Amino acid sequence: MFRLLFSVFCLLIFPARLKQLALENLALQQQLAVMRRQHPRPRLRTADRRFWVFLSRAWPNWRKSLVLVRPETVVGWHRRGFRLYWSWIAKRKRLGRPGMNRDVRGLARTMTEANPLWGAPRIHGVLMKLGIEISERTVSRLMPKRRKPPTQTWRAFLENHVNQLVSIDFFTVPTATFRVLFVLVVLAHHRPRVLHFNVTEHPTAWWTGQQMIEVFPEDTAPRYLLRDRDKIYGHDFHQRIRSLRIEEVLSAPASPWQRAYVERLIGSIRRDCLDHVVELGEEHLRKILKSYLEYYHRTRTHLALGKDTPEPRALQPAHMGEVIELPQGGGLHRRYVRQAA
Repeated sequence: MFRLLFSVFCLLIFPARLKQLALENLALQQQLAVMRRQHPRPRLRTADRRFWVFLSRAWPNWRKSLVLVRPETVVGWHRRGFRLYWSWIAKRKRLGRPGMNRDVRGLARTMTEANPLWGAPRIHGVLMKLGIEISERTVSRLMPKRRKPPTQTWRAFLENHVNQLVSIDFFTVPTATFRVLFVLVVLAHHRPRVLHFNVTEHPTAWWTGQQMIEVFPEDTAPRYLLRDRDKIYGHDFHQRIRSLRIEEVLSAPASPWQRAYVERLIGSIRRDCLDHVVELGEEHLRKILKSYLEYYHRTRTHLALGKDTPEPRALQPAHMGEVIELPQGGGLHRRYVRQAA
């Protein structure tokens, strides 16, 4: 860098007859300085390249003094510097289409992934409603390319059909007199609610079909009914189900996991209630189950519902009063609410 500054100084103050000699001496000194560096092979630094590029523009006879590099190399350095200079100028002007905000790009991609059936016009319209100024052409470029036609996700498919799914199942309960009672439960999959239950000592296909008629009057029947392959669902049951235009979906043999919702319900009833009570008869069992299901629907929180209850429970802020305890299910469970003093 010092030699570069010295060469500029020579051009400014030296007379014309001494400029050639001064520049030649400067060129030789610079090459000697490079040769003296402790390297197996002398390496030119950026400052060295700049020195020779400047010298080639200021001194016509610069080629005669070259020892380390060829003239073509110096010319290449100059052209490379010229390209970098104009690239730097072009970046400063920032011409062309303005850049897109990163948040807007991410929002457009998120909308595309969450709504596979939407095209660029639909997404562009939603973005305009959100106050985002963007062209439809830009939206189409931001949308990820798909190789296959868009389809809905499994989650969307299940959510669209969950309102039309119900499960039924029997479970047994022994009484104090060693009788065995059969309990039928009908469970809706949407916000898992027990639509109906009943108790009998001698279940039949006709009795089971009659329960379905009672729980689904007129046009309230679902589309699909999930059940196991128990022989209790005989000819009379099939006739009642067909009259309601319900399609039966049978689980595989010995595969209770295919009816996970109703199996989990039965497990909860046993663990939370029946395992702690001795049933005296049918009426006693009905009262116990009715009390428990009231707790199940209105008080017991469910992880699958975001820790809400099947019948949505309103939040009670602290200013509503102190927390009080209300016994439920014969004292097996508690409900905690706020009550003003």
